[in-house]
Amino acid sequence: MCLVVFALHRHPGYPLIFAGNRDEFHERPTEAMHWWASPRVLAGRDRTAGGTWLGVTREGRFATVTNYRDPDEQRPDAVSRGQLVLDALAAEDMRRLGDTLEAAGHRYNGFNLIWGDPTGLYYYSNQDGRAQAVSPGVHGLSNGLLNTPWPKVLRVRQGLDRLLSAEAPVTSDALLGMLADPRPAEEASLPDTGVPREWERLLSSPFIVSPAYGTRASTVVLMAADGTISVRERTFDTGGRPLGDQTYEWQARASNRHRSWITGH
Repeated sequence: MCLVVFALHRHPGYPLIFAGNRDEFHERPTEAMHWWASPRVLAGRDRTAGGTWLGVTREGRFATVTNYRDPDEQRPDAVSRGQLVLDALAAEDMRRLGDTLEAAGHRYNGFNLIWGDPTGLYYYSNQDGRAQAVSPGVHGLSNGLLNTPWPKVLRVRQGLDRLLSAEAPVTSDALLGMLADPRPAEEASLPDTGVPREWERLLSSPFIVSPAYGTRASTVVLMAADGTISVRERTFDTGGRPLGDQTYEWQARASNRHRSWITGH
């Protein structure tokens, strides 16, 4: 992903609410979200490296990764960051995964990883090298560190906070509408992340449209207090027009391997 916003224990009906945009070069081959045969996860697939940018399990495990933007520190021989999501979903112990990342994070180009379930989320970036539990509340992440106040991160965080403060129901339509904002940041507030100014301008909008690079998919994950999990993905063409729109919904189930926030064990 390249822009995510999420709320942990901020809404009484939904312990975890997530919305995010995946931005990528249009020429990079991709499979839309589907249930994989092995490992058994719901995720899209990057057909170049074989990994994914976001995944959910039947038990309610969740993980997503964003790249850290630093053009001067890109190594062509680095391990694919898409594998991080799969490793997080398969981890025996979510808390101890942070120790593994702290030891092996240098093998990857810059990244941010968020993983967990509605009982708790964790965050690690190999740019500061410290795994941490995520505090309850509304958080945003793009290609800096967690809650770095880039204009588009602030915009979607504020949008989610307003949505949760209103009396209207939380819906995937409302969250997708929030992600579909194509307005760039004002010139004076553009961040300096090491790319040319015209790219800073293009990348500053929550929803990116250009012939070569743009928002390929928007995804919403709603995990309800009663154990219902709903995942919706909308995909887009080079002009920002919808290509597909699919929703998966199921009841979380516990397993001997993974905890469930429903059973509490």
